[in-house]
Amino acid sequence: MSSSLLHPPSHLPPATALQHSQQAPTILGNTTGAISSSLFQSLLSAPETPELWTTYENLLLSCLRTGDDESAHQCLGRLVNRFGDDNERIMALKGILKEADADDSASLDAVLKEYDQILQDNPTNIPILKRRVALLRSTGRISKAVGALISLLDISPTDAEAWAELSDLYFSQGLYSQAIFALEEVLVLQPNAWNMYARLGEILYIASKSSGNTGQLVEALKRFSRSIELCDGYLRGYYGLKLTTKQLLSNPQEALPNRTDSDEFAVPDRTTLNRLDEMATEKLAEIVRRNSAGERSWQGYDEAEIKATRELLEDGSNVTIR
Repeated sequence: MSSSLLHPPSHLPPATALQHSQQAPTILGNTTGAISSSLFQSLLSAPETPELWTTYENLLLSCLRTGDDESAHQCLGRLVNRFGDDNERIMALKGILKEADADDSASLDAVLKEYDQILQDNPTNIPILKRRVALLRSTGRISKAVGALISLLDISPTDAEAWAELSDLYFSQGLYSQAIFALEEVLVLQPNAWNMYARLGEILYIASKSSGNTGQLVEALKRFSRSIELCDGYLRGYYGLKLTTKQLLSNPQEALPNRTDSDEFAVPDRTTLNRLDEMATEKLAEIVRRNSAGERSWQGYDEAEIKATRELLEDGSNVTIR
């Protein structure tokens, strides 16, 4: 059994999800826990472990991604037999399968009505609230998705995942200041999340390109720097640092603010900016080189990010964050 089946399934590379789904028949055939709703048969089956149920849930999601609906339903059946239909997490997994089985907008609307009915009975059902947001977003009802997320955060204001999703929704609508605010809330809750620092840097960088606000560009530099300080091998942090230093170096010195308005972060002088640019270039080149050489400890980077980095190093003009 793959150890990756014991970790959260979010953002699994397609190849890993396919590998998981290909293992489904073997795993389902070799594990018998809670196959039957009979208490006595379950007691006589293989010992249950938390890892078993995590495996079933992650396997279910991977099977849905690759079109193996039969295995996904088998995984759900075992989880239902163990935890019951009234378990909030099980309700959300059942909703995911119904969404996957829906073949038109009317079917998706029917699933949405089921979510609304569940929430009438239990307005604080967080897994269903999140599924409702996801479904609203996937069907293009962005304003309603934003409203649903705000309602969710009224109930659970320390939900970093919800704040991050809200930031992404605002960003998709070009509402950069709102997106920045929501992502700053994520960092209040998860102050060592290097990927969120880089994401905030990306939004600030894009906002500065749109508004011409050099202060936002300087703030982006700070966020990217913090990202790589927390994670020395984080590609997106170095990528953003390279873009930001290059943009700052292209501006006349007199156009740069001495301080940002937010926290009095001083703008580095040109010597420091050049050193940061060189450091980012060297690190990005090392990542691309060693990843391309197949070195084991340098794998795991997204292929699209590696490609974008190679293009940035070859020709830095008109490069955007991907």
